[in-house]
Amino acid sequence: MRNPVSSLRYDRPAGEWVEALPLGNGRIGVMCFGRPGTERLALNDETLWSGSPETQRLLSVPRGAIGSQAVQAVRDAVAAGDVRRAEELATGFQAGYSQAYLPLGDLLLDYTVDGQPTSYRRELDLDSAISTVEYEIGGLTVRQEAFVSHPAGVFVVRVTASAPIGVTARLISQLQTSPVGNGLLLQAPADVAPPHRDVPEPVRYSDGPDRGMAAAVALRIASNGSDSGMSAADATEITIILSTATGYVDPATAPTRTGAECFAEADERVQAALTRGYDELLAEHVADHRSLYRRSTLELPAVAASELPTDERLAHSDDPALAALIFNYGRYLMIASSRPGGLPTNLQGIWNDILQPPWSSNYTVNINTEMNYWPAETTNLSECHEPLLSYLGHLATAGRRTASERYGAAGWVAHHNADAWCWTVPVDGNPVWANWPMAGTWLVRHLWDHYAFTGDREFLEQAWPVLRGAAEFCLDWLTELPDGTLGTSPSTSPENLYVAADGEPASVTVSATMDLELIADLFDRCAETASVLGLSDVLVDEFAAARKRIPDPSIGSQGQLQEWAADLPEQDPHHRHMSHLIGLHPGDLITPDGTPELAAAATRTMDLRGDEATGWSLAWKINLRARLRDSAGAHRLVLALLTLAGHTKTDYLGSGAGVYPNLLCAHPPFQIDGNFGATAGIAEMLLQSHTGEVELFPALPTDWPTGTITGLRARGGVTVDLTWSPDGRSVTLTADHDQNRTIRYGDSRVPITLVAGTAYRLDLLALP
Repeated sequence: MRNPVSSLRYDRPAGEWVEALPLGNGRIGVMCFGRPGTERLALNDETLWSGSPETQRLLSVPRGAIGSQAVQAVRDAVAAGDVRRAEELATGFQAGYSQAYLPLGDLLLDYTVDGQPTSYRRELDLDSAISTVEYEIGGLTVRQEAFVSHPAGVFVVRVTASAPIGVTARLISQLQTSPVGNGLLLQAPADVAPPHRDVPEPVRYSDGPDRGMAAAVALRIASNGSDSGMSAADATEITIILSTATGYVDPATAPTRTGAECFAEADERVQAALTRGYDELLAEHVADHRSLYRRSTLELPAVAASELPTDERLAHSDDPALAALIFNYGRYLMIASSRPGGLPTNLQGIWNDILQPPWSSNYTVNINTEMNYWPAETTNLSECHEPLLSYLGHLATAGRRTASERYGAAGWVAHHNADAWCWTVPVDGNPVWANWPMAGTWLVRHLWDHYAFTGDREFLEQAWPVLRGAAEFCLDWLTELPDGTLGTSPSTSPENLYVAADGEPASVTVSATMDLELIADLFDRCAETASVLGLSDVLVDEFAAARKRIPDPSIGSQGQLQEWAADLPEQDPHHRHMSHLIGLHPGDLITPDGTPELAAAATRTMDLRGDEATGWSLAWKINLRARLRDSAGAHRLVLALLTLAGHTKTDYLGSGAGVYPNLLCAHPPFQIDGNFGATAGIAEMLLQSHTGEVELFPALPTDWPTGTITGLRARGGVTVDLTWSPDGRSVTLTADHDQNRTIRYGDSRVPITLVAGTAYRLDLLALP
């Protein structure tokens, strides 16, 4: 019987991309439509991006004056209250745009079947990472299984039929292509502009130094009938194996490999897989996937609606198992899109079929990329964190040059957009999104978090230069204010505007709250790192001295946490970004116990902002409400996210948010961050450890009276299993190493001693 917390099921083929089902092995992404007659399988390769290092150089030319004197000119304008002059000068630091994550193409399978399908069933099993389509047509029963193997590096389709059929495979692409035997050679553009940019040539190819990368797809078919090239006939068993390769090497290296060389690499993988046979590939794939997926699973009660097709389940708010499904789905998507040795997940994970995708399907690092990795450590997928952690080393290298050239500053900096080539300069556009130099400051928190959960001291030693470099930039970026404190100027709060004295929206000011929360947190992490590693570093002392001069967030006239140093009126009081609450989550500067007044102000802020938001913003709010121990509020937001979004909605300012029929998050349009953020938020509702205590059930909704979750992780290297029902609640903790911890449940605090590898069970209802 289908498990309603680990399976997506439909009774019709996908009509649109947002109805198709995602498969992936970290590198190859596939969207399965499940169409009888002509199946569509949309293909991606995580390394296929437009542009090159030379493209980056060409687009990075600043619009105006740069350097330390230019920074001071903006500061002087801000200090003089001339916000319009400050905004004008700030645009001088801007240049161009980041590059786009590209669709590889489609694999089309033409089956020799006639008629209308009946008894149709389409399913994605999260536990095995297999997409299955089964139907009857023309007197035949046809079954299609598909998976993407991480160990073998191939996409596999297996078709069985109750009587002989034939299939012909076709490869098509929106890129420049050349057919080759059993595959396709592709050429990526030198430049692809974001769709919101009006440029003369939005998709530009080049044969010059800025030439885009080559890529290739290789495909082979084997059957128990007759097969030739890319087709098979008179067969009841057909196996199709595909792989991809690109010329991408790393962010700083020009992609010089030819399409033929890429094809040879892909075809070698295909041939190796073909010799092993379907059963062996399947068993290897399932074992690999389950080694990650089965570490943590959430089970919540099923109801009658849980047996409906997934898209129909979204109409029923009384289906707790649907919340469990979205939690498990987020973990599935991370395993499918982020594996060691690869690139980080982008705005759409690794799935995109648009040549000019929204926001270039890039790394948007003023919330979205960070949110993608929020569940990595808490839900026991630490290995899947590696692509982002490794990428930060490359980003720091590029960002060091940007810090020096743009601002005359030490250390390294990044702004709100990045890509496979490590774009770090502020993009061309409104300073409200472009002139935000805190991306590196936020991103390096992931380095510390990985250490906090794993205790990997060797990793922390390797990460220290990147942490230190981000803090070094912050030290230079801080400026002394008239009251003797340190602040940031110019400063913006990501994508939100305030109403200036002239009554018009403005972006540039002094000390957005988010800036100071991020910098204070980074200086604290540097002090902890120095203590752990036994470092003697004069810069660490300077960080500590500066930290003492950074003021705490301020509480405004409405009892809210101010978004800026001054109590400025927001242009959009319901704005999607919750930037000034970063100290509450994912940071830990604000806690209900440690800073109750600030926590109350954070609650007031959320009440004023309201629940309605984009998909990813709903997910962030789940995490924030969980940190405030607001179980009802967190659950309300989970239900809001589990709302079926309109397929054609493009209003990304609030309406239409939720999930699509395939449960991918609707900003709208599709962005995967909301999926990952929801998984992280549900984990926070059940377990928190950011204060040092292991807190159990901090925000458990009354609508989830019974449940189990296995394999959550607490900081310090502790695996936590939870079980609850009206009759009792228990926890089992297993530590990676010997340690003393405090367990918190409600108002009860219990000190315990954990021995490495030994399970410790505690009956929570028996606590004093």
